[in-house]
Amino acid sequence: MGKGLTGRLVRQWESPPTWLALFLVLAWVQSRMLPAFPPGPQVRTAGAVLIAAGLGVMVLAVLQFRRHRTTVLPRETPTAMIDTGIYRFSRNPIYLADTLILSGAILRWDLGGIILVPLFMAVIRQRFILGEEAGLRACFGAEFDAYSARTRRWL
Repeated sequence: MGKGLTGRLVRQWESPPTWLALFLVLAWVQSRMLPAFPPGPQVRTAGAVLIAAGLGVMVLAVLQFRRHRTTVLPRETPTAMIDTGIYRFSRNPIYLADTLILSGAILRWDLGGIILVPLFMAVIRQRFILGEEAGLRACFGAEFDAYSARTRRWL
């Protein structure tokens, strides 16, 4: 990554919330310009439930970061490995939360955008998860290997 102002701007832009926002915009535009499967009331309600669940999962994950006094930022070096709380069920609950939020929005807007969900997951895996896991393995070695053997990446 570059240094100086340009490097900082690129680094700030290249973040999971930015990718989530981009995919949300794509889903919204698709729902307005190429509506394929407008959802009924029950599907819209399910979408709202997924969004709320995603926000709840995100809050639980961030609270674990605060409790362990380590960084939530993907490309910074962690000072602790978290394997308690919500991290007992998912190695990546914040990315899971992002996926729930995107899925919920698509259910509320138009089901035609559902193809964006696996694409979002692939981008997040490639741009963030693989590097984070390599960093955790470098920092925590066998402890991370044992954790990853018993805890699934997504759910």
